[in-house]
Amino acid sequence: MKIKDIIAILEEMAPLAYAEDFDNVGLLTGNASDEAKGVLVCHDALENVIDEAIAKNCNVVVCFHPILFSGLKKITGKNYVERAVIKAIKNDIAIYAVHTALDNHKHGVNRIFCDALGLKNTKILVPKEGFIRKLVTYTIAENHEKLRNALFDAGAGNIGNYENCSFNSQGLGTYQGNADSNPQIGERGEFTETQEIKIEVTFEKHLEGKILKALFSNHVYEEVAYEIYSLENRHQNIGLGMTGELKTPMTEKEFLEFVKEKMQAGGIRHSAFTGRDVRKVAVLGGSGSFAIKSAIAAGADVFLTADLKYHQFYEAEGKLLLADIGHFESERFTKDYMAGFLSERIAHIPVVLSGEDTNPVYYL
Repeated sequence: MKIKDIIAILEEMAPLAYAEDFDNVGLLTGNASDEAKGVLVCHDALENVIDEAIAKNCNVVVCFHPILFSGLKKITGKNYVERAVIKAIKNDIAIYAVHTALDNHKHGVNRIFCDALGLKNTKILVPKEGFIRKLVTYTIAENHEKLRNALFDAGAGNIGNYENCSFNSQGLGTYQGNADSNPQIGERGEFTETQEIKIEVTFEKHLEGKILKALFSNHVYEEVAYEIYSLENRHQNIGLGMTGELKTPMTEKEFLEFVKEKMQAGGIRHSAFTGRDVRKVAVLGGSGSFAIKSAIAAGADVFLTADLKYHQFYEAEGKLLLADIGHFESERFTKDYMAGFLSERIAHIPVVLSGEDTNPVYYL
């Protein structure tokens, strides 16, 4: 198995197109064409984790956080990032990061967070915007079913829990080919009217190349008329954070004690208690202060996240309980999920869960 084969599996788990624009995901070091000997799955690809990979004969390190986030102008080993990268390159170790590609996946970081707390009826908290496009095209009745099915096969027409979604309408098409044309219906130079089917389908923007290939390969016309629009619709199954419901309501203090135990938090910073029971919970693994208003709008009784600053606790305004449980703690079970996903799909080389604790925060 080559590293590129493992990358294909990782893309299934966390499509890179789902990542935020600011992020640095995918293959960070190494050659995708190299043979994979073993995979080490970790939270952060620090120097001690690279040492662990070397000791366990793993030349692929799959990490959640990218060790390379901002650009490097020099690689001299002067800091922890450069030392990890130097060691990985010297030992032919590929590093692959998933980060927000997995954050945004409906079964990713925040679903893992919800599952750890036993939350039900989960929904995306901040649906991804600018991700849905719409294709409109026209063809004759004899071609429309074949063409539509090809578009479906390429990934068009998926809306939430439904697939093969389209809208089809009948109308009159007109055209007149020049001397170099070769029309499917009618003669060159002749004004032609024909009954056509208008097909409309939506698709995720990263699939546009596949959609267009299917369109041109399966259309009968010499010149294919089509339009692509960017939609303002939010994608309800891709996005950051999640909401869910407790099976049994708890007091705020009971709930925070429950969270501290389940997420193995060293401590929880929180806003003032509201005095209301906790029923609906919003979560966002990692730094989630930007989603406070979204959690309030979703009707959450509590919002669990990390990296909240002093003044951000005021933003609760008595409308919900804000709780900072720690960055690492909020993503604690992510690497276990990643390792499990890879283990189920990789049979011939070992997939190893890192034993290194890379949480940089300690509690007294």
